[in-house]
Amino acid sequence: MKRIVLSVLVDNTAGVLSRVSGLFSRRGYNIDSLTVGETLDPAISRMTIMAHGDDQILEQIRKQLLKLEDVIEIKELAPGESVTRELVLVKVAVVEKDRQAIIAIADIFRAKIVDVALESLMIELTGSQDKIDAFINLLSPYTIKELGRTGLTGLIRGSGDISDFSD
Repeated sequence: MKRIVLSVLVDNTAGVLSRVSGLFSRRGYNIDSLTVGETLDPAISRMTIMAHGDDQILEQIRKQLLKLEDVIEIKELAPGESVTRELVLVKVAVVEKDRQAIIAIADIFRAKIVDVALESLMIELTGSQDKIDAFINLLSPYTIKELGRTGLTGLIRGSGDISDFSD
């Protein structure tokens, strides 16, 4: 199974997210990650969609997305040709003897402690999915009370912009 990350420009209108996610669910395709946000042009949003499947399934995903009238353009965010990031917030239960060890793990990953309480720390980390996964894995011996991941977002490297967003 291959993984694909697509940057999809869509009209910023009501229901577009529902139509895109419905396309996936009707065909039995899973969305591994989905983020959506407005671009510099408030009439256009960018969806970053990560999915997996064989070559035929991934090609079908592209073709079906292009058939939606809200979809303006699709670009694959290929590894090495793009920058992708994810944000995670992790709330870890702490006892005094573990506090410094957890702070040390955060420092190794260049994470930020964004909330400190007597019995917990909230840590923010931005990075690749592999970095986030490694961070969470190192925190696994401790009690993770809550965890929130944003999902992947990304852009193509170089000087291109929305005006030349095409294959």
